[in-house]
Amino acid sequence: MNPDKSADNRRVLARLLLVAGLMFGFGYAMVPLYQKFCEVTGINNLLNADDAVRNTQVDTSRTITVEFDANLHGLPWRFEPGQTSVAVHPGELVHAVYRVSNNRNHPVTGQAIPSYGPQLAAAHFKKLECFCFARQTLGPGESREMPVVFVIDPALPKDVTTITLSYTFFEVAGTLAEPASKPGRPGA
Repeated sequence: MNPDKSADNRRVLARLLLVAGLMFGFGYAMVPLYQKFCEVTGINNLLNADDAVRNTQVDTSRTITVEFDANLHGLPWRFEPGQTSVAVHPGELVHAVYRVSNNRNHPVTGQAIPSYGPQLAAAHFKKLECFCFARQTLGPGESREMPVVFVIDPALPKDVTTITLSYTFFEVAGTLAEPASKPGRPGA
């Protein structure tokens, strides 16, 4: 091999190793540099719990009492709220639970329908998760806790201080029938 090529190859290898070392060092130094940048600018500051991001949409100057109610219409179930009421600040995320039990010895399907008092509260009551979004089938003797996660819109009129959230469970009889095949077609 040519001695000049061998020396050139060693210089290229040394430069590549130097570049790789500098890139590794730069990547390693980015973590403390990023933390310092975030500390100085106040962005994404997870180091100081007192400076943690707070939900500024919560109206802590107001408290609304949300009362929970449970009703059954023709269902052999036991249905009740986990608690009768809760104090809520508008904009605050709230998690509530309802309990239900099937008293029959066979599966029963029901659907919960919500209602609100006063009625104008319905437009300001935002449910993020609710058992009322889908039919509920309970097996024989089955009991279940069902969540409701909601937020009350801070735009709720200030004279409303109490909201009643009421659910009525109705039995869902059977399922939708399959459409019948038309005569004269294959598979009819």
